[in-house]
Amino acid sequence: MISLKVISLLLDYPSEDLWEHRNEIIDALQEADELPVTQVAKLMAFIRELTQQDLLDAQANYSEIFDRGRARSLLLFEHVHGESRDRGQAMVDLLNQYQQAGITLSSRELPDYLPTYLEYLTLLPTDESIEGLNNIAPILALLSERLKQRGSDYHALFDVLLCLSQSELDASQLAAQVEKEPVDDTPAALDAVWEEEQVTFLGESAQCGSNNISQHQRRFAQETPVQYLNVGNSLDMGAQK
Repeated sequence: MISLKVISLLLDYPSEDLWEHRNEIIDALQEADELPVTQVAKLMAFIRELTQQDLLDAQANYSEIFDRGRARSLLLFEHVHGESRDRGQAMVDLLNQYQQAGITLSSRELPDYLPTYLEYLTLLPTDESIEGLNNIAPILALLSERLKQRGSDYHALFDVLLCLSQSELDASQLAAQVEKEPVDDTPAALDAVWEEEQVTFLGESAQCGSNNISQHQRRFAQETPVQYLNVGNSLDMGAQK
């Protein structure tokens, strides 16, 4: 799916390549027949608005939105497993799916990073890509509403992903839930998180060198409680062959 590839690029950390090739990307979207015209227009408008900004400003905004706190994290399992042990096994299972598709991640990449997962789905047949999106539809809806209430244009990308997933979920149905969620990106909460991460970093670096994680794929230690999705074991990250 052309649109899935494009959204994967747009949800990653803004880069010079995106600014340089924005017109080519917009042109490519004209062939995205998997989406209604209105959704394609939404993607084109997002690209234009994003790349009209100075690149450094766009990067700062991205970090402010996705790297502060856990509520808007692009790490999918953050919204399902949190700090539980189930997260580790889920990571292993997802890595196995990637390997079966011929994808090898570097030691600096986490498999549940949403742009990486979307990139994986582009390698699958269309029906399996749709199924893979449908499996994460509850997360997409939650992130969409959280971003919408923050006033971020990025919510449009999640609305398009929900459309592609063919899910019947409506992000607006989560409005009341999101309004009641505690805020986890206040200065006080973030200071507490960094203090906790410093202790964890010193302990883990001596054991297994696990500090080698990309800045935009880091997990925050839990300081302020976050509302997690109650999907149990029903979330299967990707279509099974």
